[in-house]
Amino acid sequence: MTTLGEKAVALAQGLMRCASVTPLDEGALDVLIAPLQKSRFTCDRLTFTEDGTPPIDNLVARMGEGPPHLCFAGHTDVVPPGDEKLWTHPPFAAEIVDGVLYGRGASDMKGAIACFATAARDYSKAKNREIEGTISLLITGDEEGPSINGTRKVLEWMEKNGLKPDHCIVGEPSNTTQLGETIKIGRRGTLNARLKVTGQQGHVAYPHLAANAIKGMVDVLAKFYESPLDYGSAHFSPSNLEATSIDVGNPATNVIPASAKARFNVRYNDKHAPDALQALLREQATAALSGSELSFTLEFDPPGHVFFTEPGPLDALLSEAVNEITGLTPSLSTEGGTSDARFIKDYCPVVEFGLTTETIHKTDENATVANLEQLTAIYRLFIERYFETFGGADGG
Repeated sequence: MTTLGEKAVALAQGLMRCASVTPLDEGALDVLIAPLQKSRFTCDRLTFTEDGTPPIDNLVARMGEGPPHLCFAGHTDVVPPGDEKLWTHPPFAAEIVDGVLYGRGASDMKGAIACFATAARDYSKAKNREIEGTISLLITGDEEGPSINGTRKVLEWMEKNGLKPDHCIVGEPSNTTQLGETIKIGRRGTLNARLKVTGQQGHVAYPHLAANAIKGMVDVLAKFYESPLDYGSAHFSPSNLEATSIDVGNPATNVIPASAKARFNVRYNDKHAPDALQALLREQATAALSGSELSFTLEFDPPGHVFFTEPGPLDALLSEAVNEITGLTPSLSTEGGTSDARFIKDYCPVVEFGLTTETIHKTDENATVANLEQLTAIYRLFIERYFETFGGADGG
């Protein structure tokens, strides 16, 4: 293994040994700050709060000043490990066995943070810390949570302090099975909703004296599923609605329930705006219950917006670096779940490239040491090409 790869793997292990399940930090930012400060990166630790949500520790680390400003973004928080007895290797031990690093956050996404932090440190050292522009790291601790006191507020702070990025790479896992397959240039938006249908409780033998909320719930969900929301767009797959929970809470077999509750999620593409989508779903629910004695309420959580970056110099430079290191030409994709890129896209062009998605959020989450070494090399080469292209008089 190269020295650069060894440093990235060691940093990944240090981060993974911090049980930073959202919203806890558990020392993860300290692990990251130590080598960055040693390389003379300026580190601003930012804690943001909001009523009804836990405070979140975030980090902006930077080297250089002025444009072009390349930002790497990621999150040190992880999802819970679940039943630790089901893990072959302890979830926060960061053990390496047969060339594989096991533990929560290996792929999503402490591994990638270690890789781009190591690559940025190495580039700054090679340039004697005389960078023609700025490299920054935006690290949050609530991407896996409500995403209220993290990236969105950090970006506001960065803009207020003259640190708005020109381009950004998010280190989310972007490849399905093989490093180098895919660069994400967009993701569909997400909308969570809570539906409650209310009727009239009664005896099952006298249905004419009651109004069955379950029937109304079935009718509303059937209406939602009746027609596709769309058939996709130029860059996105079709939007889809999926019911995720139905709850009546009725212990009796001879009682018609007065209410039924359901939760559902919509993954929507660039054909929809959240407000219009909410209005459409309310119209469909109203139509489904028209003429009945049933009523409904429909509540929505704040949406996660669509993000899309038109193919251009950013993904082209990254593709070149990926190809040179892996021999693969990555496809450009908008598949997958939402990420903090939905906030970053309001400030600068942003794409995602990281490790693989095979084991994320699973028992025995892992990343191969070989992939960590290659990803570090990709980021390092990309940084070099980025400043050659966008920085200085020769950058064009």
